[in-house]
Amino acid sequence: MSFLALVLVFSAAVTHATWNIIAHGVSRAGIPFLWCGAVAGAVIWGAVIPFTGGLHESDLAGFFLGVGVSGVLHVAYMLVLQHGYRVGNLSTVYATARGSGPFLAVIAAILLLGERPSVWALVGVLAIIGGVIALGLVDMPPRGNGRRGWDPSIVFGLLTGVAIATYTIWDTHAVREWSLAPVPYMVGTCLMEIFVYSFMLRRRWGATLAFAKLEWRRILVFGFLSPLSYILILIAVTMAPVALVAPLREVSVVLVSLFGVLVLKESKPGWRLGASGIVVAGIILLAL
Repeated sequence: MSFLALVLVFSAAVTHATWNIIAHGVSRAGIPFLWCGAVAGAVIWGAVIPFTGGLHESDLAGFFLGVGVSGVLHVAYMLVLQHGYRVGNLSTVYATARGSGPFLAVIAAILLLGERPSVWALVGVLAIIGGVIALGLVDMPPRGNGRRGWDPSIVFGLLTGVAIATYTIWDTHAVREWSLAPVPYMVGTCLMEIFVYSFMLRRRWGATLAFAKLEWRRILVFGFLSPLSYILILIAVTMAPVALVAPLREVSVVLVSLFGVLVLKESKPGWRLGASGIVVAGIILLAL
């Protein structure tokens, strides 16, 4: 992986971790938050489009197809993730999703996009995925002896991972195949999300407006940083294999975990730091 691609993905991870820390808690508002965030993202980044060269040489038919499918996939991802948080253990859902998503994306990139990472790169990928899963499982409570059947945390974590892999592979295909500019593509995706979320809000417009007035600062942060983190990824996948980019973006999990250890004084700091070290080792292998 080139140094520039590495910088882009790491910057995306830092940006992703930052908005997650700032917006922590408010995202539990559900559809009102997602609608407000999509509106903020579309407005903020829509204003940036003229300064980034517009659509460049984008295939317009591909652009509309790309953002239409991408918007639906991102909405599906958010809905499955939030439902998983409601019915399962948060840490298990998050760990399963963030570990299985990149793993599936790597497999899909090899099978569908024809990418061929080196052996050392694949070892680095496995190290990153393993470290991310270890971080997520730190706070997982022990399973009761009388509990049977599939743990919903794992089920919805895996479903979320499938969603992550799906939109990652689709967006990579779209920006590469149709030469789509990342900023307009992200804005188009936000507009599609607004369209879908508007149907889901139904008659909750009053509550959504009240929520927006109360949490407008964090909504603006989300609207700026969340699209930015993915725009950087969209740029990176035009320069490096998605089989390497997808796992590396999960460095955000490590950053949030370190924030928890150093600032929030969370439990088991040794485990968290050790798992973070495994991820760092994987990053070094990707950079070779």
